[in-house]
Amino acid sequence: MDKEEEKKSSRRRFLKNSLMAGASTLAAGQLLQSCQNIATPSTGKVKVLTPDGKVVEIDASHLKEVKGEVLATRKQAVEGIKGRKFVMVIDLSKCKNARKCVEACQEGHSLSRAQEWMRIYLMQDNKKTAPYWFPRPCFHCDNPLCVSVCPVGATYKRSDGIVLIDNDRCIGCKFCMTGCPYSARVFNWTEPEHQKLEEKDYTPELNVPAKEGTVGKCVFCADKLRNNELPRCVQACPMGVLYFGDVLEDTVTNGDETVRFSDLIRDRSGYRYLETLGTEPSVYYLPPVNRMFPVDRGLEGLDENIRARYDNVDYVKNQKKEKK
Repeated sequence: MDKEEEKKSSRRRFLKNSLMAGASTLAAGQLLQSCQNIATPSTGKVKVLTPDGKVVEIDASHLKEVKGEVLATRKQAVEGIKGRKFVMVIDLSKCKNARKCVEACQEGHSLSRAQEWMRIYLMQDNKKTAPYWFPRPCFHCDNPLCVSVCPVGATYKRSDGIVLIDNDRCIGCKFCMTGCPYSARVFNWTEPEHQKLEEKDYTPELNVPAKEGTVGKCVFCADKLRNNELPRCVQACPMGVLYFGDVLEDTVTNGDETVRFSDLIRDRSGYRYLETLGTEPSVYYLPPVNRMFPVDRGLEGLDENIRARYDNVDYVKNQKKEKK
């Protein structure tokens, strides 16, 4: 078994044992249960109902259960996943601005390249300290200012700690954007260019398709969690920067390793960004000590527009001066 297969296997084991249990069977499974599923021992045949309403007889050995995505109902999307309290831990020592987390999020939520629910900043605390890469999702605060200022209840917090936006209720007033101290929300100025081709019932857990004149943000991939999977960004990160799990289970994983949340935060001096604001974020950071990569590597091969974002960082300015 190669490393990639081990990584996938680790994710599956963790989510099966530590997160929510049991996803419902869709499509073919439901169809076979609802039709006249009569097997004849002597022939090994079974009768099934085709999509066009015909009853046909096929060899039972050809039947294969198909499992698909489970989409939450409106009520489920509001209540959340019972008995869970989700948390993310970001190891700043491992991040090299590979941007795979950003791209996976954009792909999974049909976002344009200009829209980033996960954003990566180049941080430098002061001129004498070393710069480092800083991924910033929505922090899913326990005391979310965005929720308190929404006049129509379009943004809300669930029992499992996830903060969502219902685009069917959002009126585009942007109060939540001004209320968020982390700039974690994105306004949909136009209809998204890239939407899912398959038709799905809208759910705030996925927030696709987005609507013009509404607000979007990181949703901790609530749809993936309901299907016993890690968030897209965690799965996509090649460096194992992002850990995700359940505070109540005291367990988090980056796909390669599964550790106790409390031990990781204590032993690695974990902290929450802008703790003094009192928002109580559900995202923790591990300091960028003993870094795996030089920060310059994260500037290589970037799109010109993305590369320009970092031009005002003191470190980049000094690098340009030295090259002249």
